[in-house]
Amino acid sequence: MTADLDLDITRFRAAMGKFATGVTVITFRHQGISAGMTANAFMSLSVAPPMILVSARRQSRFAQSVGIGERFGVSILSEDQQALSRHFGGQPQDGLADPYLLAGDVIVIRDALVQISARANAIHVGGDHLIYTADVETLTEGDGPPLLFFSGKYKQIFAHDPVQCWNDHG
Repeated sequence: MTADLDLDITRFRAAMGKFATGVTVITFRHQGISAGMTANAFMSLSVAPPMILVSARRQSRFAQSVGIGERFGVSILSEDQQALSRHFGGQPQDGLADPYLLAGDVIVIRDALVQISARANAIHVGGDHLIYTADVETLTEGDGPPLLFFSGKYKQIFAHDPVQCWNDHG
């Protein structure tokens, strides 16, 4: 059963923006050239086997470039990589150094918090997007705070160590 919603796109987007997400750059080859797109529609899908899910607009260069069996990179950005998020999100940033790093034969973003190499195993239609499921082939991780996005703005985490809080107040 489906309900008819009187919901405009702007209101829906604003409501969905209240779900805080990390920020990723999905990297791939487009017509033989390194390319990337900022995406927060990313999640881990399975632990055994390790799989991820990425959603991309049907008209995106990613959707035109990556098919089943093809490889791509996912880089989870750190807090200090906001300029890269903007750049790959369609707001070119002047003076950026070459952000790419070759991990085997897949490109990822240099100095990202996490770098994943994945191979697409299925593509599903989801409205105006395509949903890619992919097998994780390699994973490299660093340390530090993530870049977060909430209500259309970049945010930071300010958290207390629960063990320290318990010791201080318990």
